[in-house]
Amino acid sequence: MIGQNRSCIGCCLVTVVLAGLAVSGFANAQDRVVDFESAMIGKPIPTWADQGVTFELAHQPQKSKAKGRVSFFPHIGTNRKGIVNAMANESIPLRATFEKPVKKVELVLWGSTTSAALVEAFDADGKRIAKNGLEQVPVRKTPEEHVPFFELSVAGESIAYVEISGAQPGGFVAVDEVRFGR
Repeated sequence: MIGQNRSCIGCCLVTVVLAGLAVSGFANAQDRVVDFESAMIGKPIPTWADQGVTFELAHQPQKSKAKGRVSFFPHIGTNRKGIVNAMANESIPLRATFEKPVKKVELVLWGSTTSAALVEAFDADGKRIAKNGLEQVPVRKTPEEHVPFFELSVAGESIAYVEISGAQPGGFVAVDEVRFGR
C-alpha cells in the first residue's frame, strides 16, 4: 500500500500524489502503480519487473564492455526507493516496457542538481508518440530541505514503452513511482 512506513514528508507526498490521482485521471480501478519499495538498494541487476512492467536500460553501454544494469537508490530523508541507470559513466535512458499497451503513464521522479528530465513514450514499432520534460529538475532551496519529487506524464494510443533520460554522466534521474492505465 502506498504510504506505509513513510516519514511525515513521505506521507505528505503520498497525500499530494493520491489527491492528484483523481485530478489527473489516474483514479480508474484498472490503473496500476509500481513502486520500488521491495527492491534491494545497491545491488545492480539487468532488469526488474513488477505488475507487467519491465525496467531495463534502453541499450547496452557503448563506452565499456560492462553489461547494462539498473540499480535502486534511496531518497535521503524519506526512505523511498527509486530505480536508476547503474552505469554511472554513461547516460543511457531507463526503459519501462508494458506487457500490454497503455494510454497514459505518470512518473514520480527526483534527480541530481545538474540533471534535466525527459520522458518519451513509444509505440510497439519504436515510433515516439509523446514526450514531456524539464530542462532542469527541481532542486532544494536550502541544504536542510529534501530533494524535491516532481511528476511528468505522457499520454497516447498504444504506449508500448517509455524511456526516462536527462542525467549527465555521474548524475541521475530516479523513478520513484510509475502509474499507468489503459
